[in-house]
Amino acid sequence: MSFKDHFSSHAAAYAAYRPTYPAELARWLSTIAPTTQMALDVGCGSGQLSLLLAEHFDRVVATDPSRQQIDSAILHPKIDYRVGPAETSGLPDASVDLLTAAQAAHWFDLPAFFAEAQRVLARNGVIALVTYAGMMPKGDIEKIVDHFRLVMLDGYWPPERAIVENDYSDITLPFAPIAAPPFFIEVDWPLSALMGYLDTWSAVRAMERDIGRGPIEAVAKALTGAWGDPDITRRICWPLTIVAGRV
Repeated sequence: MSFKDHFSSHAAAYAAYRPTYPAELARWLSTIAPTTQMALDVGCGSGQLSLLLAEHFDRVVATDPSRQQIDSAILHPKIDYRVGPAETSGLPDASVDLLTAAQAAHWFDLPAFFAEAQRVLARNGVIALVTYAGMMPKGDIEKIVDHFRLVMLDGYWPPERAIVENDYSDITLPFAPIAAPPFFIEVDWPLSALMGYLDTWSAVRAMERDIGRGPIEAVAKALTGAWGDPDITRRICWPLTIVAGRV
C-alpha cells in the first residue's frame, strides 16, 4: 500500500507522547450523530480519539494505513482496528453514523475521501475533521515551541502541514456544515513529555535526515532554561479546530 508515511518509524513514541483528545469532544460527537451504533475513525494513528469514541458508540472501526501505528494502539473490546487508507474503508454503504479524522485529514486525497464519506455515512450521518497546531497561552514555553515549529523547522514540514497551520480553513466539506463548540486539549506534562511530543513531528524526521539532531537539542536546552525543574508538571493547552458536517 502506497501512502505518505511520516510516522511508522516512530509509532511507539507517537502512542506514548501524542496527547489525547478531551472526553467532551467524543461526548458531543455522539450527541450530533443520528445514532450511536457505528463510528469510523480514519487515520486513527494509535487510537487517541478511537478510545474515547468507544465510550459512546456500540462499535468503532479505526483504520490507519500504517501497520506500525495500528500495532501500537491500545486494544478495546468495542474497537476493530484495521490497516487501511481513509479513502477506502471497506465498510458497507450507509453503515456509519459518525466518521472522524483527528489530526489526519490533511494527509488524505480529499476528493476520494469525501466520496467515501458520502458512501459509508448513513442518513443524517456526521463527519468531523479535527486538528490543532499552536499552543496557548503564549508564555515562554509556548513561544519557544512556536519558534521551533514555525521558524527552525520551516522548510522541513511536508506541504500538507500548511493546511493544519491554516486551521483547516482550506478544507470545504461537501456536506451541510455543523458549528462546533470550543474544545481544547489540556495536559499536565513534565518537560520530558513535551520533548517526546515534539520528537513525533514529521518535520523533525526530515530535519534529522538533513542536518541531524542539533536544532532539537538546542530547543531542549532552551526549554530546560524556561521550565525550571524538569520534573515539575506544567499545563499545556491546544485549541482544537473542528470542521464538521452532516450528510
